[in-house]
Amino acid sequence: MAGDIVGSPTISLPASEMAGINNVAALKAYLYKHYPKLGELSSMAIAVNKSYANEDTSLDPMDEIALIPPVSGG
Repeated sequence: MAGDIVGSPTISLPASEMAGINNVAALKAYLYKHYPKLGELSSMAIAVNKSYANEDTSLDPMDEIALIPPVSGG
């Protein structure tokens, strides 16, 4: 679902844009600004280097970040 919103299964940010994104909260703000439909999801978890992250988790330019949209099951 997140891939559909951003138009690709992956995105890479130029180093110049990463300069101000030092934690998950800043990343979310960036993503919601550039991809407003992400903000319409009921929830969205973030994983950094394959581990769930919270808003305060620090980010480095080479981190692998995954957006995890809401899921349903039964």
